[in-house]
Amino acid sequence: MAELKVGAITEWRRISPSLLVFRMMPEPGTRFPDYKPGQYIALRREDCRLTKVVRDADGQIHYLPDLDEAGNPKLGAVTHSYSLASAPAETRENGHLQFYIVLEKTEQETEGRLSGALFRLNFPEDNKLIYVNRITGSFTLDQRANGFRSVLLVGTGTGLAPFVSMIKQLHFDARRGVRDDTQYTLIHTNRTFEELAFHEELRAIESAQRFDFVYVPSVSRPTVRDLTDTNIGRGRANNLFRHIFDMPLKEEEYLEQARFSQVDISKARAELDSAVRPVLPGCILRSELQKRLNPERTVVLTCGNASLMADINYIAARQGMRFEKEDW
Repeated sequence: MAELKVGAITEWRRISPSLLVFRMMPEPGTRFPDYKPGQYIALRREDCRLTKVVRDADGQIHYLPDLDEAGNPKLGAVTHSYSLASAPAETRENGHLQFYIVLEKTEQETEGRLSGALFRLNFPEDNKLIYVNRITGSFTLDQRANGFRSVLLVGTGTGLAPFVSMIKQLHFDARRGVRDDTQYTLIHTNRTFEELAFHEELRAIESAQRFDFVYVPSVSRPTVRDLTDTNIGRGRANNLFRHIFDMPLKEEEYLEQARFSQVDISKARAELDSAVRPVLPGCILRSELQKRLNPERTVVLTCGNASLMADINYIAARQGMRFEKEDW
């Protein structure tokens, strides 16, 4: 089993109430293992608020806070794996690993055990973070995209992490003169502009054009500010993907299925009425994306929300595209 080490968080930035970006340096006198973009590492804190499994009368499983006799949360050690948002090149140069994580919550508003501990961190006074001294995973370009001329990366929320690692490394390699004729297209959606982590860095990489890269950022809950920004699109990642290939929205298909089944359509109608219609960033033409994403030579890699990944898989299958996802 890989050794446990104690690192130090050197940068901790909350970009929204539920999203966090931080950097971690290795245990003094050591360095992190070598890795490839798309891989992950296990992190651990020993002050996590523990949960217990409760099954309700309908047999549904719920995760609720595990309290002691005084009603206080029980604390204990929890280990969880997170994809790396740093590129191997920046780790070699600066020593750190970077992470982009979400504060997980159940339907009962119970916070994720480790993510909750990381969000409650009293940084910088408390900056210690245990990690397993091993970086692993097969969600890498050489294993999932080998042989394809076009790679579509679709990240929802913090599912961007493995893809920003890939794009940063490709940019670094291109600066060193490493030639890559593959076309890379990244769709990243989050709720609002403020939650589009790494947005400026990705725009700068796209503008540099050291390799063939198109960045398609989008927001699913646009604010007034977002509606006037022509550099970002609108709509969820799956519906943007559908829009590129002139497919109906997922919510439109859901409504049609409800009508066909002759069931109550009120829920499906409400979902369609609340759906944000997909709009691409103003600088990107749908016809150009269709050319880039020729199904015969394109592989789709996705990471993030499970239901959206399922729909992206469905869209890829309809278009005859290879589909890969990160779901460790």
